[in-house]
Amino acid sequence: MNLNPEYREGLDELASHYKSVLTLLGEDPEREGLQKTPMRVAKAMQVLTRGYTQDPHKVLTDALFKEDYNQMVIVKDIDVFSLCEHHMLPFYGKAHVAYIPNGYITGLSKIARVVDIFSHRLQVQERLTQQIRECIEQTLHPLGVMVVIEAKHMCMQMRGVEKLGSITMTSDFSGAFEQAKTRQEFMNLINSDSRKF
Repeated sequence: MNLNPEYREGLDELASHYKSVLTLLGEDPEREGLQKTPMRVAKAMQVLTRGYTQDPHKVLTDALFKEDYNQMVIVKDIDVFSLCEHHMLPFYGKAHVAYIPNGYITGLSKIARVVDIFSHRLQVQERLTQQIRECIEQTLHPLGVMVVIEAKHMCMQMRGVEKLGSITMTSDFSGAFEQAKTRQEFMNLINSDSRKF
């Protein structure tokens, strides 16, 4: 029975499946070190996919303010942790998000929350980048949006080609960011050294 609101329906069933997975892998799920593992993994997977139960549009509109500001707003170095939908292995890195307001701004932390919600679903980096951009565009109706994500993929590091140092970069942009000069300004700003903070 699930008494913790952090966890969703189906937790016990999910744990039962993980117990079967351990057996199929050649392990003994009854040995001391593994007895609680199926439930631990089930809880972890529900946390790692909590984005399915959250509404990113509502997050933005809950902190929407009328403001006469039409210059670039950037939230950079947002931590990203997600699961690749192809192998269900983690990918992780940083997201950089910019938008140019068109009469309304949102709370800065809400941009990071949108990234968090979409990244806590089974993903590919390309779609994650696009979903963040689309959500901000559809909700705030800004003059432009741009998203860049830099990430390392464990499916490339732990298996397959096993390339430890490779980084995948994706970008998506709209509106004012379709102008090369505006995109370059954004890239210059996210690449500036902010260690002084």
